Amino acid sequence: MTWNLWWRFAGWRERREAILHTLQAERPDVLGVQEVWADSGPGGENLAGWLAERLGMHWTWSRATAQERWHARNGGDTGVDVGVAVLSRYPFLAVAERALPTPPGHRDDGKTALHTLLDAPGGPLPFFTTHLDSGLAASEVRCAQVRELAAFVAEHARGPYPPVVTGDFNAEPDFDEMRLIRGYQTAPAVPGQVLLDAWRFADPALPQGTWDIRTPEAVNFGGRPSCVDHILVGPPGPDSRGWVRTVRRTGDRPVAGVWPSDHAAVLAELSPPDPSLRLSGA
Repeated sequence: MTWNLWWRFAGWRERREAILHTLQAERPDVLGVQEVWADSGPGGENLAGWLAERLGMHWTWSRATAQERWHARNGGDTGVDVGVAVLSRYPFLAVAERALPTPPGHRDDGKTALHTLLDAPGGPLPFFTTHLDSGLAASEVRCAQVRELAAFVAEHARGPYPPVVTGDFNAEPDFDEMRLIRGYQTAPAVPGQVLLDAWRFADPALPQGTWDIRTPEAVNFGGRPSCVDHILVGPPGPDSRGWVRTVRRTGDRPVAGVWPSDHAAVLAELSPPDPSLRLSGA
């Protein structure tokens, strides 16, 4: 599952209860989250940790390397930072993070990518989450970030499971940066690396927009829900592990009158190893 949690905006205390309620209902095994807040003082509270404690999950987070714009958006409060995190029902075998680049002439928003190697049934599962630049004219920035992200994935994509890459890419499926990270509609960012967008397996009758889900405070750039949150999965193994069985939107309605976020979450069901579902070589 992947979900942008809308940082400390719009009644965050009530919203975190709505987020928790949604996650208790969905019970994801692994969750990548973006716009995670953390009190910056010693021993300060972290939203990912708060959720993990109540859900009985392991967690880790990566603080953005630049915080100034977020502090400015929060009235100049420098006591709360932003980053990305992973929550997992499986223990972490390894954790790594990578700062994502900003080309010259663009504002550095301090974006990072976070990797966790999970002790999943059937073997280690490499799982990643990230949050790319949100500028309307920032496709150049996101393409540079995607190249670094792809290299980061290639370095850590080891084991029997294909890598799972989640996040708020701030890009719709047909954007250059999404074609680049997928690697099967243009030359891949890393030679030979292909990541399948789980949305291609979605029921076309179901909604797929993930940003601006009728929340009063939300903004977007198309006057309609934009599909900018993605789960990408490497090609499945010969025993079908990692095959995308289903994908759908969730977290897309109020809980007791409270919207959890201005983004909907994406939930994908991936296949564990199953020799009876062995793929052909076509």
